Amino acid sequence: MRPLLLLFDIDGTLLQRASVEHAQALLEAAAQVHELSPLADTAVSPAGRTDLAIAREVLARAGVPAAQIDARSAALQAATVAAYERLCPPDLSAKLAPGMAELLEALSARPQSFRLSLLTGNLEAVARRKLAAAGVAHHFADGQGAFGSDAESRDELPAVARARAGGWPRSRTVVIGDTPRDIDCARADGLRVAAVATGPYPLEALADADAVVDGARALQPILEDWASGASAG
Repeated sequence: MRPLLLLFDIDGTLLQRASVEHAQALLEAAAQVHELSPLADTAVSPAGRTDLAIAREVLARAGVPAAQIDARSAALQAATVAAYERLCPPDLSAKLAPGMAELLEALSARPQSFRLSLLTGNLEAVARRKLAAAGVAHHFADGQGAFGSDAESRDELPAVARARAGGWPRSRTVVIGDTPRDIDCARADGLRVAAVATGPYPLEALADADAVVDGARALQPILEDWASGASAG
């Protein structure tokens, strides 16, 4: 039996309250690339969304035409990465969700049962820089996973991650996230999903997942059951 391919979200799942500098980098880049006045904090909700989807809404609210947003997307991504490289704190280890470091170590120690990967709305370079600063990047191989730089719609990302893993079967793939959008993207690709209530949503808002837990420590036994072939539900 193949290992379970575990597609981890980052913000709210692996890390908590580690997106301030990321949001600042995205707003700085949007203003720079589109020649706007500095963009302050907006009413746009980022939870579970890709960087490109967030940027599109911010820019649309600032009056930027959709065609211009599309034409300058590559420039926006490059500017965001550069800004985040400058703004990222050197040490984000304190931002790891409680129990997450231990969970990743335990799962990584069992490659016959688990294969760790990422599914995040972060641009890939931002995601990898963030996890390096948190000290957990070594759990997630280069060339794997799916990121906000791959598609603006999060629903497209699970298929990208499975393809990069060599066409991993849906039956052996699990999305792990903290928002209803994580659940929705898993369902869009016919995948199981485990939700952790460590982000902005309470347990009851995540009830549509196959499993809902209050943190990383409660996640391990569920993943072990699924890895052994137990059915979801």
